[in-house]
Amino acid sequence: MTSNLGKIIRLNDNGTIPEGNPFASSGGVAAQVWALGIRNPLGIDFDEQGRLWEVEMGPMGGDEINLIEKGANYGWPTVSEGNHYDGRAIPKHNTRPEFIAPKAFWNPVISPAGLIIYKGDLFKNWKGNAIISALGAQGLVRVEISGTTAREAQRIRMNKRMRCIRQSADGAIWVLEDGAGGRLLKLTPA
Repeated sequence: MTSNLGKIIRLNDNGTIPEGNPFASSGGVAAQVWALGIRNPLGIDFDEQGRLWEVEMGPMGGDEINLIEKGANYGWPTVSEGNHYDGRAIPKHNTRPEFIAPKAFWNPVISPAGLIIYKGDLFKNWKGNAIISALGAQGLVRVEISGTTAREAQRIRMNKRMRCIRQSADGAIWVLEDGAGGRLLKLTPA
């Protein structure tokens, strides 16, 4: 708790600590922490109910989507749904119930790069879904969210590593291809 690495932090716009942070009484860096045990967060967004979702790249396997809760510990580096890069096993979440398990995970990986919770009207069936830009999956991964549960619903193959994703005010989805010559693409329904 002396570093904000591996944490979701919560600050006011002016950099001060908000009332209600779970470790505020600890002072220092710990006071900034909202949740911990996060390996490599690459996308974060709120759903329309105000719940915070996060997607992260796992080690060798075990990419995750998490519902971030106040004061929760998601277990990294103690547990994971993947293994160390040298092949050594990491205990799974179900072996340590004190840690919060991911709402969905991927093994083999999708290599997430970004996340939105879709709030527009252009893709009517996607409203409230997580849309993840994916490097390894070379496209987009749509995750249906129902309350506090999540499951992969669709992979949209684009044959390019997708680096970034955003939603515009009109409901269009914008994605950025990875690498030299990468294009900025506006996605709308056919």
